[in-house]
Amino acid sequence: MMASVLALGIVFSTSATSMATPAKPKKPKKTTSGVTASNLDKSVKPTADFYQYACGGWMAANPLGDEYARYGSFDVLAENNQQQLKDLVTKIAAQKNLTPGSIEQKIADFYNTAMATGDLERSAANPIQPELQEINSLKRSGLSVKLAQMLMNGQTPFFALFGSADPDNSTMTIAHIWQSGLGIGDRDYYLDKDQQNIRNEYVKLVSKMLGMSGYSTMANFKGYETEMAQRILALETLLAQNAIDKTVLRDPYQTIHKCTPADFQQMIPALNISEYLKTLNLKLDTLNVCQPDYIKGINNVIEISDFDVIKAYLAWNVIRNASSYLSDEFVDASFDFYGKTLSGKKENRPRWKRVIDNIDDCLGEAVGQMYVKNYFPAEAKERMEQLVKNLQWALGERIKASTWMTDQTKKNALDKLAAFRVKIGYPDKWRDYSGLTIGTESYYANVKNSRRFDMAYSLSKIGKPVDPTEWQMTPQTVNAYYDPTTNEICFPAGILQPPFFDMNADDAANYGAIGVVIGHEMTHGFDDQGRNYDKDGNLNDWWTEKDAETFKAKAQLIVDHFNSIEVAPGVYANGEFTLGENIADNGGLNVSYTAFQKAKADGQIKGVMDEFTPEQRFFLAYAAVWAANIRPEEILRRTKSDPHALGRWRVNATLRHIDPFYQAFNIQPGDPMYMAPEKRSHIW
Repeated sequence: MMASVLALGIVFSTSATSMATPAKPKKPKKTTSGVTASNLDKSVKPTADFYQYACGGWMAANPLGDEYARYGSFDVLAENNQQQLKDLVTKIAAQKNLTPGSIEQKIADFYNTAMATGDLERSAANPIQPELQEINSLKRSGLSVKLAQMLMNGQTPFFALFGSADPDNSTMTIAHIWQSGLGIGDRDYYLDKDQQNIRNEYVKLVSKMLGMSGYSTMANFKGYETEMAQRILALETLLAQNAIDKTVLRDPYQTIHKCTPADFQQMIPALNISEYLKTLNLKLDTLNVCQPDYIKGINNVIEISDFDVIKAYLAWNVIRNASSYLSDEFVDASFDFYGKTLSGKKENRPRWKRVIDNIDDCLGEAVGQMYVKNYFPAEAKERMEQLVKNLQWALGERIKASTWMTDQTKKNALDKLAAFRVKIGYPDKWRDYSGLTIGTESYYANVKNSRRFDMAYSLSKIGKPVDPTEWQMTPQTVNAYYDPTTNEICFPAGILQPPFFDMNADDAANYGAIGVVIGHEMTHGFDDQGRNYDKDGNLNDWWTEKDAETFKAKAQLIVDHFNSIEVAPGVYANGEFTLGENIADNGGLNVSYTAFQKAKADGQIKGVMDEFTPEQRFFLAYAAVWAANIRPEEILRRTKSDPHALGRWRVNATLRHIDPFYQAFNIQPGDPMYMAPEKRSHIW
């Protein structure tokens, strides 16, 4: 789904000269190699299976715990951050007589209410009873208003509406309509023949929760919950049949269909769009219906479906979205399906971890402000600024030296690169939570209030200029992003720690880890999706026809390679779906390697350390970022739903396209890691 962007960072000069020379970072007094010997598995040759060689020791030392479907370097760092957040939150939660309406009061009441297991068990399904009663008494004529009310509560049956940048005028926010409403998740779970067991287990979950919630009693089908669950599955299957495939949606031009509300009404006469928008307090001249064929298709679904089934489907949406915040009976039932069946987990995470994650979701920047103050040193931000400048310079040099682009396309690419907005660490302007009410009524009430607060915030932006100072991630997030509509890259404080970024490591490792992350996000501006946006964030074809065709041919090499990878017996990676991330990995490695080589030439990189050359340390650090163990069920789930390739293949498959890797580890024809030069893709 399209997403709005949040945060203020450093805006680099838009002149070409700003990228002329990379900055020289300040070096720490004492440096390490950045390679942890115990992470390696030297029983395997790097020429045979580089992922196992670089990460096998780590994998052996970090077996999967029962609460994990996958556990890797990202997860280690996320858990460290989570523990730090817990320390901050519990210290506040223990305080008495906090000022009503203060951030401290909101954090304390949220945490204490969520951790009050006795109250949660006693209340059972009571917190959602009013919503279920309203749905049970609903008439077909009231469906449009009810869907709008549910949207405000964060529930999106049938379709979703949100505010995001206008693809033709990125400075303005408009309303977008997006396909939604599938309880299992990806449409393939409904349509693939080999997913029947998943569908059977889903019916059991829906049936159980319809009974537990009391909805089957109030709607007079007590004892027939399984039959109703099967009818809900049938309805969702119709939605899935109309849904546009995720690979098609990678093309941003396929999701632009701007129209008037009257045009939208013609697509879905089963609803009253005027009432729907009025309930949301929206007065629109234009909106973007991202998948009009889907909307036209579900109009028929709504018209022909028994209204008792539609009501049960709406009730299921309420129950499903609330289950994590109710009694253990609901939490456990949800986990049995979404955790065990879909992902292979053995047990749920401890309550405190789930609660801290929810506080992070609901009060993210408030908690983030405390996190930055306590855990993010100023010198880390300064060092990152230097590295980002160096990577910008390197990408600029690679664009200039490209042999496959014409001068006009190069100029446009350089203009876009120079216009990048860069955000590091945390925003300069923090979000105001004064309008959010958090109290002691119930855990679910607090989550619901937060959802309504966030939705009102999102809808309030529609028809107004995009705020380029907002961030899309909280500072404590272990991740990074590029947003094409604002042409910005963002690196939150949470990821600026080992193994991604080590203030005490030689920069060969830092370029291989955080450097590739930086280059990865920059390359997203020029991947199969990002390349369609110009320097101002508008969808605008700035490519010559010849260059566009060459790009597609080079990208197809990556698609074909990943399509050939068997991730599980009889299951292959989806090269089309993961293309953007794979291009970004490819480009990130090449761009960061160029910056690394410049730093080495300038004398900023040490020679052999811990028996490894600088080049070898670069690639070992890259692989270490993706060290992980993963369950078979999670491999299948991620292959269907995650646009990122699995960690093993982000290393072994991507590195096969990187020429310097062959030189660093003497990869020769006949080695399993070898791939013929004509099959390697060189784009950025």
